[in-house]
Amino acid sequence: MTTTKFWGIVPAAGVGKRMNADRPKQYLQLSNTQTVIEHTLTRLSDAQVFEKIVVAISDGDPYWDELPISKHEKIIRAAGGKERADSVLNALAQIENQASENDWVLVHDAARPCITTEDIEKLIFELKDDEIGGILALSSHDTLKDVDGVQILSTHDRNRIWRALTPQMFRYGALKNALQIHQGNNAITDEASALEMQGFSPKIVEGRSDNIKITRPEDLALAQFYLSQQTKAHAPR
Repeated sequence: MTTTKFWGIVPAAGVGKRMNADRPKQYLQLSNTQTVIEHTLTRLSDAQVFEKIVVAISDGDPYWDELPISKHEKIIRAAGGKERADSVLNALAQIENQASENDWVLVHDAARPCITTEDIEKLIFELKDDEIGGILALSSHDTLKDVDGVQILSTHDRNRIWRALTPQMFRYGALKNALQIHQGNNAITDEASALEMQGFSPKIVEGRSDNIKITRPEDLALAQFYLSQQTKAHAPR
């Protein structure tokens, strides 16, 4: 009987314009020794669940090969694409001769360095017997408005609103098929949305609130704080 494998995919070809930095946000220094993407990949590899982790890097990227983690035995490189979905498709193609249709793929943002092993294990435990898969997410505590320019049109029922996080976990074959069919569709902003367009209903698994995505300059300090708190929580007493 074939054992189902788990593969990690990290699209890392973005430029992160909102950071106003001299390099893509994944290469900004997050600690004295590691950049954002190094922290992210270290967290993923520390979970010890992945057959391989595929990182999609832009052609001509001058930073990736300089990072020690780029030589990690479990990490392989794929070509980055114009959009996130293109990068994920390229990463899926990189492992097509090794992965089976029913293997699980966990796609994680390069700029979410605070992901924990606990959340990865929780996602896998909740979804490993599912036909489709699902995502880590957070329920919304804020009141959300539908806005046209600067005017409020309506208020959403926050009891039905969740914030999508990563990893997002789907079967290799289903994810690849959905992304190929909807390639070029700007409405595909994450992997779940591609499956939704296929008529599937991915599941929600509640994640941790400290699994933040670094998007703006102030997020670096917040990520540093969360990382330090996580380290303290796991320190021997």
